Amino acid sequence: MYYDISKSVSQGGGGEETQENRRINEIADELRRCCQVYEAELRVGKSHVSQLEIERRVAEQYAKNNGMWLPMSNVFELGVPGPCGNENDTYVSNDIIYKVNNLLNVNGSILHFLERLTWHNNLFYDTSYTIHAFTGFEGRSVMPVLKQHLVKDAVPATRIEIDTYMAALGFEKQNDEGRYSNKDFQVWDLVPRNVLKDKDGDLYIVDAEIARNE
Repeated sequence: MYYDISKSVSQGGGGEETQENRRINEIADELRRCCQVYEAELRVGKSHVSQLEIERRVAEQYAKNNGMWLPMSNVFELGVPGPCGNENDTYVSNDIIYKVNNLLNVNGSILHFLERLTWHNNLFYDTSYTIHAFTGFEGRSVMPVLKQHLVKDAVPATRIEIDTYMAALGFEKQNDEGRYSNKDFQVWDLVPRNVLKDKDGDLYIVDAEIARNE
């Protein structure tokens, strides 16, 4: 099993918008615009399609129009299959891990997923994601394909190490194991499989559930 992580830099983006987050936000803005156009056309035709179905149709067309559509039959060409979790199938190629996300943890919403992606990149930008492509079964499903850089020879962090690390980032531990909060965000699922330690003892959040505080 791989326990690989992104190269070590200081955590926390200070709220500034990174180049990749600008790209993600541009994609999200275009998808929202296309969704609005699609909804208007449906109203004229007196047709009804769910919001999630509209997002899926728009995202598939956007990916195809912009050279970002990866046929499902080509997914295994990304790399060697790696560890899989609740929402990601992973593929490892040299110093890159590709994650094919099934949108399960965002109730199928591509727009919510893209927003959550920018939160991760701002909070934990040393393990930031880039959008590589979209894949799926044409006309039926769409899944984002993400990239993260790897550092070799990492192992799962201990719970005490995770607690200490998150405290250093300004997060308070909550009652639920693996859950932390600050004034802006709730972060959870920070269990050893999602927080890795390299040979120098540096910790990296490679996967996390994140929500804004109300």
